[in-house]
Amino acid sequence: MQPTVLNDISAKFRQETEDHIPVTIPFNNLSLHAHLYMPQSPEAVVIISHGTGSSRFSAKNNHAAQALSDNNIVALLVDLLTPKEDSLIENWFKIPLLAERLKHITKWLMQYPGLKDLPVGYLGVGTGAAAALTAAVELKDEIRAVVCRSGRPDLVKPTVLSKVECPTLFIVGGLDAEIIKLNTKEFQNLTCKKSIIVVNSASHAFEEPGKLHIVCEVAGDWFEKYLF
Repeated sequence: MQPTVLNDISAKFRQETEDHIPVTIPFNNLSLHAHLYMPQSPEAVVIISHGTGSSRFSAKNNHAAQALSDNNIVALLVDLLTPKEDSLIENWFKIPLLAERLKHITKWLMQYPGLKDLPVGYLGVGTGAAAALTAAVELKDEIRAVVCRSGRPDLVKPTVLSKVECPTLFIVGGLDAEIIKLNTKEFQNLTCKKSIIVVNSASHAFEEPGKLHIVCEVAGDWFEKYLF
């Protein structure tokens, strides 16, 4: 299979939009919106907690969700903030708030028809990775694996990181010096099964030809190993 070139992803996403189900998740007096990718024979569930400032309409995140679905993994790409909340930058870094919503969404999804007994993992992107790591600690063995893409584990307290029990993978771009530095430092605080992968010649957003394809393959392999 030829690597997917990022310039083609927007067109590919337009074709893929028919494959997802728009869902609304009630949370207190709010409504949180998501795209649900449902394969014909689901074997596991992954919730994509993207970096705030992005949205469920991101072509890259939808591409990742579709890649998971192609491997029999249910993928839920969710906005943890409402559009109004997301317009305030300070909300992007409220990790306890984001983690609390992610936990609620996880509980909601685990009751979704046909998904109740499937193993659950998180794919966290940017600040969404900090929320995923925090929620994984609080949900304990309900979360079986975590992948962080260009994550911000530095926004998680070291005492919390040390309590992550599920296998955790950090993926960073080789050209993203600051994120490599942050991830390498916080990686030492993890005591679970762990790995860190640097994708050569890739920037923060993995926009270079073929790089997002590599990220999807690496993340898929991690979930296949620890979720199935």
